[in-house]
Amino acid sequence: MKITKETINDHLIDYQLKMIGKTIDEAIKTEEWFSKWTMTQEEHEKFKKYALQLIKITLKSSKVRTEKIFSWFNLEFGLRIHKT
Repeated sequence: MKITKETINDHLIDYQLKMIGKTIDEAIKTEEWFSKWTMTQEEHEKFKKYALQLIKITLKSSKVRTEKIFSWFNLEFGLRIHKT
């Protein structure tokens, strides 16, 4: 699937879930998956780096706008970070 401005959220959600060994199908079948599943700080930093690059290229946005878009995405769809 080609990543476009219409599909970037779905792609980033899928990418984030794959990082923790989960899938969209599992999320659909798991009640309150959003509050149950977490990622480490290291996983989050890796995801953030990937997401920022992808958002900047896909949406052709400035650095400041890219960071704001990521912050919104992370607030809306980001997994919680658990402390190790």
